[in-house]
Amino acid sequence: MIRYTLQCENEHRFDSWFPSASGFEALKAAGQLECAICGSKKVEKSLMAPPVAQTRKTGEPAPERPLSQPQSEAEQALAAMRREIEKNSDYVGMNFATEARAMHEGTAKKRAIHGEAKPEEARKLLEDGLPVLPLPFVSTRKTN
Repeated sequence: MIRYTLQCENEHRFDSWFPSASGFEALKAAGQLECAICGSKKVEKSLMAPPVAQTRKTGEPAPERPLSQPQSEAEQALAAMRREIEKNSDYVGMNFATEARAMHEGTAKKRAIHGEAKPEEARKLLEDGLPVLPLPFVSTRKTN
């Protein structure tokens, strides 16, 4: 994927993602590009500057932050939610749909669980009225 800053004939600037440089050219040649602001079909690539790491006033680069540490408030809130869910529930892996259904039917002890389900399994659970919802993060067992 490649991101380009685009500009229309009315000087509106906006960013858009393309599968490749040739993908951009193919869409442009087919007349399928359009200004995200005014709808103009006359869109060109604009000058772009690559992202550059900011430096401190002393000229030293900012200290590196390990990628595993949340940076924004939203990332910190998600990390806190993950810790609470993982601390207070059992991970059942790909058996989530089976376990949730068994608890709902009363054939298994009710407890807080989290795990994974195929999309069709999750859809069926919802259609059958089971109180389940997707979590906004990947299990730590799935990360490196």
